Amino acid sequence: MTDELENEIEAINSIYGADTILKVSQLAAQNHYTLVIPQADVTLRILIPGQYPATCLQFTTVDGVGPTAPKGFGSHVLFTARRVVQSVYTPGQVCLFDVLQELEQTLDHESSTLREGEANVSNQLDDAQEPASPTINASDAVLQPHWTLSTTVTEKKSSFLARSCAVNTPVEAQFAFTQLLATDKRANKATHNISAYRIRTSADGNRVVYQDCDDDGETAAGARLLKLLQIMDVWNVLVVVSRWYGGVKLGPARFGIINAVAREALVAGSFAKG
Repeated sequence: MTDELENEIEAINSIYGADTILKVSQLAAQNHYTLVIPQADVTLRILIPGQYPATCLQFTTVDGVGPTAPKGFGSHVLFTARRVVQSVYTPGQVCLFDVLQELEQTLDHESSTLREGEANVSNQLDDAQEPASPTINASDAVLQPHWTLSTTVTEKKSSFLARSCAVNTPVEAQFAFTQLLATDKRANKATHNISAYRIRTSADGNRVVYQDCDDDGETAAGARLLKLLQIMDVWNVLVVVSRWYGGVKLGPARFGIINAVAREALVAGSFAKG
């Protein structure tokens, strides 16, 4: 297994769960894995060549389908996964997380289309759009943010620390983030402050959902942090992960660390169960 593949698997399992992708066999230079497709109740088998990512991975068969899945759904997910690989893969670049995310979005879109016209279709969270960002006004924040911190994780001289706090509006989320950088010198000096929030409230009797994320220069980290919040099904919370770069690139392994400390801050803050 190459370091790139090992880091990618570690990142995926830290976000979606420890058994999301598992190695099941190795024949010559061919590695076989099972991959659980989140929320689809389907497990696919993947063949990952020893030269990956120089050589593309392949979805080979359906390994398992849950009892609630409709007839033929496993085959549909398999064929969809194969199409996604063809559109996402670039030689020399790891793609498994991107394939998983694109596949999940495709299946969600198909499911939303099938349920169009039914009650609660507006509650499909992946399609929620945030209105234009409101102007931050300190008077709008009723309470000063109370942060819960994770432990600090250091890897190859880079340090990671996550904070979580309760927020009930996008204004509160923006205020809390701005307040953190203004009052915490260490956070202000971080190389990156990756953030994500999810808020569920109501207005005029209708449910309103807000969700947003920011990479702060750590490419793709914000979207993966928001995905963690969605998977953990946490609400009315802002998470900020600070990274102090130590001069050594970590590759995909950094995503696993970012999500690990974020998960810890969420559990410590009682937003999720451990």
